[in-house]
Parts: sequence; C-alpha cells; structure tokens
Amino acid sequence: MLDRTVGNPKKRARARSLGVVALAACTGLVLSACGSTKDTVATGGDSDGTGKVGVILPLLTSPFWQSYNDYVPKMAKAEGVDALKTVNSNSDPSQQITDINNQLNQGVKGLVVAPLDSAAIEAGLDQAERKGVPVVAVDVAPEKGKVAMVVRANNVAYGEQACEYLGKHITSGKVVQIMGDLASVNGRDRSEAFRACVKEKFPKLKVLEIPAKWESDTAASKLDTLLNANPDLKGIYMQAGGVYLAPTLQTLKSKGMLKKMGQAGHIAIVSNDGIPQEFDAIRKGEIDATVSQPADLYAKYGMYYIKAAMAGKTFEPGPTDHDSEIVKLPNGLLEDQLPAPLVTKENVDDPGLWGNTVG
Repeated sequence: MLDRTVGNPKKRARARSLGVVALAACTGLVLSACGSTKDTVATGGDSDGTGKVGVILPLLTSPFWQSYNDYVPKMAKAEGVDALKTVNSNSDPSQQITDINNQLNQGVKGLVVAPLDSAAIEAGLDQAERKGVPVVAVDVAPEKGKVAMVVRANNVAYGEQACEYLGKHITSGKVVQIMGDLASVNGRDRSEAFRACVKEKFPKLKVLEIPAKWESDTAASKLDTLLNANPDLKGIYMQAGGVYLAPTLQTLKSKGMLKKMGQAGHIAIVSNDGIPQEFDAIRKGEIDATVSQPADLYAKYGMYYIKAAMAGKTFEPGPTDHDSEIVKLPNGLLEDQLPAPLVTKENVDDPGLWGNTVG
C-alpha cells in the first residue's frame, strides 16, 4: 500500500550483471522452485542462511497490513526462516529507525522492513549495513541505502489500471484521486501514473486531487469538502482501500451519493489493495474494481529473499519462476515486481485471490 520510487519506472533500464552469475530466466510458475540454488549465487559469505530475522511493519490500522502481519509467521515457517514476532512502527518513520536499531541490538541476522518513508529509512539501512545485516524492503523502495531486494508490485501499473477503468466507463466529467503520502514512492507512482494516463488517453476527464497521506480521517474530511464544491463528480480513484474505503463510502452515503452500479448517479470507484472489504463492496456494487496488492506474496518473498541474502546469494534482473520480473531501479536497487491483477465483478470470486482466503 505504501511506497516511493526514484524516477519513472517506465524508464527503468534492464540492468547488467549485479551478481557473479546471471539469473536463469524462469518460465515455470511453481513457487517452490524459487528456492533453487540455480537462481542464485553465493558471493563469498559462509553463512547457511540461518539466524533470527526481524520483521518490521509500517502500521497495523489497515486491513491490508493486518493481513500481511498474519501471513508473516506462516510464510516464515514455509520458507524455513526463524522470524521474531513482528514489530509495528505505528506510522512513525522515526520510530521505525528506532525499531531497526532495537532489532539489530538483539542480534538479528536479517531484517524484513516495510519502509514508511523512502528517504528516512536510509538511516536504519546504514545501521544494518555497518553491522553486516542484510535487509529486504517490502512494498516501498528506499531512495538511498542498501537492500538485498525490494519486494513490491508495479505501482505505476496501479495508477494506469485505475485510469483505464474509469476512462472506459466515464465519457467526460470530473474524477478525483484520493492520494497516498507523496513522500512515499507508492503515493508518487500511483498519482503521477493516473494523472499522466488521463491526460494522454482521456482528455475529457478532469482530474481533481486529494492528498490524504494514507490517513482515513484526512480522506473523509477532504472528500466531504470536495463533494460540496463538486456534486457532479463522476469517478473516484482510492490509492489505498485499506484506509480509504470505509471513509469514502461513509462520506458518499451521508450525502445520499452512494449509488450502486447500474443505478442513476453511480460514482465509479476504483481502489487499490485487494482486501476482503473491497471485494464485498464490489459484490454489493458499491465500488467497481480494485487492484489486488499481493499481501501473501509480499510475506512469502520477503522471507525467501532474506534467507537467500543471509546465505550470501544475489539475483539479477530478468523473469522469475513466479510470474514476476526482477528489474533494476534507477538508484541501482533490484526490485521483484510481483503481479497485481485488477479485480471486478467478473472475477471477484476467484479463489486464487488472497482477499478470498482470509476472514
């Protein structure tokens, strides 16, 4: 849900060698194959990949991060990682640096961190590097600092998919994007991609914007004000259903503007996250679609890559064997861009979606 990246991911260059041996391009989709040593190469470390691993969460007020938190111990066990109990930084970037230092002082051999702030996280990453502790970043790519891998979905695609859906269902008029924290690469990627896509492909749409910083109260208050001035709003793009879904629906309902799909006056709504609450809203016709951000795979591959990093292994850009692609970011970091499908009423009951497997 959170995230920030440097530069335009569309311009990310396919990197040259980052490890000693190139990563073999995988064509299969079997997840267990990712543990194969054919995909990695030791860089001289004598570690066997064992040791305690600290897992630091950005917050637990969102259903998305609650689901990720539930997946962590299950995926750690499946990947053979000795993960400590997760630590919640409670939406405070300074606290997150303290949490990292506390974990390092406990002697962890690896860290899996979901950064709150792409720039501020550098201080914690530097501390880990000085102690020789590898780090895997989940959901958010740091602007600076060293990580073994960024486990993330393509957030530019999130904004583009929302734009494409709304543009095809609204011929003209006003649409608003309720944005995330623009200090985060996730917020920036989604916002810039949505804005650029509408401008290029759907010029008859007028984009309004609400900077909401991943805060539900801020989203509700600013949406209420915006609707007072723009009662003719046709569409909404929520960049994080975990924090924006409930306040958005409540605000629309309070104004008598929550109309179901097919009803006159329906405001088309596209979200991001893929939580069960969004799926229920799609089934009810309250919202049209969401992009399913893979909470389960974030946990799985966060554990997979930290174990590989602790064993001194590295990866290279290219296709993986789990339907994703490793790319090299402009700042030199590697990012495994996991798949994030668009969910509508046509596929909302797909049992393969993680949002249909949790309560």
